[in-house]
Amino acid sequence: MSQQTPGKRAGRVLMVLAWCAALFLATRFFGEWEARQHNPNVVVDSEQGEGFIEVKLASNRQGHFVASGQINGQPVDFMLDTGATDVSVPAEMAKQLKLEEGFGVTLSTANGLSKGYRTRIDRLQVGDIVLRDVRALVAPGLEGNQVLLGMSALNKLEFTQRGGTMLLRQTTNR
Repeated sequence: MSQQTPGKRAGRVLMVLAWCAALFLATRFFGEWEARQHNPNVVVDSEQGEGFIEVKLASNRQGHFVASGQINGQPVDFMLDTGATDVSVPAEMAKQLKLEEGFGVTLSTANGLSKGYRTRIDRLQVGDIVLRDVRALVAPGLEGNQVLLGMSALNKLEFTQRGGTMLLRQTTNR
């Protein structure tokens, strides 16, 4: 039976700890990298000028514009959807955001007809752009944790898209 010297044993323990630390850091790095690929606009930069606020968004790898923002002060991720008439909130998220349930509506979606209800968003924010009293729908069939930022919000802004960039502009009354 061979005995290891205390120095060798400590060296092996340190080597195992170093490998564990490296694996932890690599996992964390690639997890954050993957999240940035899905939402490249976690931090939304705004520019303010004389009578306007602008937000510039980059598209993700799928060509969608996803951005972090807020509804009534609570953090959410938005996916801009110019084909959606209204801002659409998944039902579970609507409960968390404590959105009031208005009258019921039949929704026509890519998956067919479903029941939802109307609601209003007191305050919707993307970057420094703040919209008030925005018409919205709660869509029980909408899966995931993203809010579709539809035309009921976007029609209050000017927006242009070029290549992989979308520019949102809000005129201010100064």
